[in-house]
Amino acid sequence: MAVQGPVRKELGGDKVRRVTTHRIQQMKDRGEPIPMVTAYDFTSARLADAAGIPMLLVGDSLGQVVLGFDSTIPVTVDDMVRHTAAVVRGTSRALVVADMPFMSYQVDAETALRNSGRLLQEGGAQAVKLEGGKPVAGIVRRMADAGVAVMGHIGLTPQSLHKLGGYRVQGRDERAAGALTEDAVAVQEAGAFALVLELIPAELAEKVTASLHIPTIGIGAGPRCSGQVQVWHDLLGLVPDFKPRHARRYAEVAPIIQQALERYVADVRGGAFPSAEESFFADESAVRREAPSQ
Repeated sequence: MAVQGPVRKELGGDKVRRVTTHRIQQMKDRGEPIPMVTAYDFTSARLADAAGIPMLLVGDSLGQVVLGFDSTIPVTVDDMVRHTAAVVRGTSRALVVADMPFMSYQVDAETALRNSGRLLQEGGAQAVKLEGGKPVAGIVRRMADAGVAVMGHIGLTPQSLHKLGGYRVQGRDERAAGALTEDAVAVQEAGAFALVLELIPAELAEKVTASLHIPTIGIGAGPRCSGQVQVWHDLLGLVPDFKPRHARRYAEVAPIIQQALERYVADVRGGAFPSAEESFFADESAVRREAPSQ
């Protein structure tokens, strides 16, 4: 059973320590690339944790890939608390970062503190992530001063998709690149422990990464960030008709699942499932009598 604190005891008595923000910084300082992936439930979190991924993001992208919305905007704090708690229960090692959804922090610092507190206290997250640069730096500072570990997020910020005119690469011209660099510095100076760079030119991401002492986590930002984050469903090919350019498919799981379901349907309709082996009897020796000989 996983716990929400940094340490738990395994059955054999050995202690398992959670990855901390300090360790993430050490990885950056050593030049050790930081892999990160999204997780939205107990099962995916358990698999990612077992794979040794040091940091998991409970992304508000669950609005699209789990809840079926067309953007992240409808996601609520209650949604994030529920899914974060499930992810935390599935982990013992990974540092769990929970997204702060739309309008859960933009109003004022007190609102941000209250909602981040829910994600930490009720959800069990060790850190939260919020989108924006200079305009939210004061909120980041207030949260960091209160003891909340904050991950920033600049570049393509999905909660601002209507303002940005859709999902488009940001920072392509000199003026926009300069503004993003200023945003990165402002978020770092406000106390963020790491910064996501989404959909920006690789050259700009490399420059920003070199200018900061905190780690950068790229998604569609080239190979020179301190680490990379990918969406669970993109990485595993769970949505066969959608493949972002920045994603690499490491498996094609959707066809395997569909084929398994089709075989199940055929077995039920054909009477092959359930068999005696999947049934219970008053006399359990019936299972042995009905089972085919090997």
